[in-house]
Amino acid sequence: MKQVVMRWGLVLVLVSVAGASEADKKMGALVDGMRVGPLRRLDIGVTRKGTLIPAVVSADDLDLRTKKTRVLLVNVNGESDPKVSVGAALKWFYESGEAAEFRKRFVLSAVPVANPDGWVSGRGASNLSGGMPATAFPPSGTAYGDVKNPEAHYLWRWIGISAPDLVIEIGEGDSPGLFVPRTGLAAMKPLVSLGASLGASGELASCLPRHAACGTGPVAAVRLVDRPDRVPTHLARIFRSGFTGPSPARRELQMRLARTPVQVATQLAKRYGHQLNTVAYIPALALVGRIRLGQLTGDSSHLDDVQRIVAPYASGKKPTVPPGRIFGSNHSGHLVFAELARVTGKPVYRKLAKNAADLAFDKQGRPLAAMPGHVEMSDSVFMACPILVETGVLTGKPRYTRMALRHMKFMLATNLRPDGLHAHSPLDSAPWGRGNGFPALGLAWCLSHLPESAAERKPILSAHRAHLSALIKRQDPTGMWHQVIDHTGSYREFTSTCMITYSIIRGIRRGWLDEKTYGPVVARSWPAIKTRIAPDATLVDVCTGTGKQKTLRAYLDRTAILGPDDRGGAMALMVSTEMAAWDRDRQQVRKSR
Repeated sequence: MKQVVMRWGLVLVLVSVAGASEADKKMGALVDGMRVGPLRRLDIGVTRKGTLIPAVVSADDLDLRTKKTRVLLVNVNGESDPKVSVGAALKWFYESGEAAEFRKRFVLSAVPVANPDGWVSGRGASNLSGGMPATAFPPSGTAYGDVKNPEAHYLWRWIGISAPDLVIEIGEGDSPGLFVPRTGLAAMKPLVSLGASLGASGELASCLPRHAACGTGPVAAVRLVDRPDRVPTHLARIFRSGFTGPSPARRELQMRLARTPVQVATQLAKRYGHQLNTVAYIPALALVGRIRLGQLTGDSSHLDDVQRIVAPYASGKKPTVPPGRIFGSNHSGHLVFAELARVTGKPVYRKLAKNAADLAFDKQGRPLAAMPGHVEMSDSVFMACPILVETGVLTGKPRYTRMALRHMKFMLATNLRPDGLHAHSPLDSAPWGRGNGFPALGLAWCLSHLPESAAERKPILSAHRAHLSALIKRQDPTGMWHQVIDHTGSYREFTSTCMITYSIIRGIRRGWLDEKTYGPVVARSWPAIKTRIAPDATLVDVCTGTGKQKTLRAYLDRTAILGPDDRGGAMALMVSTEMAAWDRDRQQVRKSR
């Protein structure tokens, strides 16, 4: 998919233009007319027909710490003429003298039409996929692959994680006016006198004060039914009512932002990193994260517990490589043994790490074309290269580091796209999010241990820098990376953002990435990561396990997990401990001055 890159302050916004559908073109024209004042387009989802779901937002809408009260207009079905009910209302707010007093205290953004296929086709409430998204709240089923109402999932989770203070749902009905849910939510109190009661139903405004979207907290909401040109009148009444933020959802996210990296890692370590039933990358990385947390805090109990957990492998009671099975996750699962070998100096862990690395050679000790078990997936850059480098450094045998470079070249020849991103596999050119997180993390891991004098270092560093240069151009204004890196309507995915952020922090800390270029990238991504980690270590939008997919739609439809997830927890532990180490490094530099 061809992309046009536009600068938005310091943030890069990607808008898909090539091959746009008629619906996308009509939605684009609608939204272009709403880019008034500080407002810019930001896509929040994609329909079953492939139509992007756009919002218009300002920098304040992306700033959870702003002192202004953040109000979001939502027109789900495009009722009440969105060009006027939304577009003219935004123009009034940002350009009229009448609204000048309100602009000092409020910020106004909008989702002009959350059901674009229904609006463009003139079908109203139907989304042309058998669904009725306007009455599907809170959404049930699987996000975001719901075959009937994906629009409801995208909108619901966007509101939950962006946490506006008030949502005004614009609709149609026989009786004009404001309709206000009576839920007992304290934030709603100033609004109750403005309109009639809105009972419990499946509509957005009814559900937001009654439920916690994304688990963050309720959001005040009202339903506005009137002529399109009357929206500014109702907005003025709301702004003068004494209503103010932050919403309970925003207060929760502000609390999450206030945590230090060590506090985040400590919360994560209570839930993740407590087993290694099978040697695989997910539990292994969580254990590595706990080891590093212990080093940061001086708490040796983490290392002691990890050694207890791996004892069956260290004693030989359990094999680290399951007999008759060769798979990439097992290769990278051996990284916990390499970590233990470095930290403890015990030879047994070096021997265990070598078990995986030796699979790259035939019985005569000759290198294979690539590490077995790669199944043509870009994941394999991480699954194989780091354990080969680690083993080479731990044993002092360069054949392992040579094999790491050989494997990297094989995988880049298989999946690297002309734009510098990795396709997940040759089956489809889609640059899956974690399919790019894996190469970023894998090469950063290799560079962390390859000596400066190693011949393999220069080509690995060159490939890594080129990949990260391509990735930072596609960072979302929220700080996240997408489930499909170059698809702005795909969901903002947690693990890929953790992996890419880890890789950048490690590169800055070790000196192979320029802090002036990459520091601002982390300044956006780390807060976004923190908001998606609850104090109980539940997570927002972790892509489920994903093998090779044949179509872009298949990647868009992969389940986005909301709740506890071992994969997401492991990646979150890795990035939070790395961020904590960077904070420590910078504090030491400041003290030395």
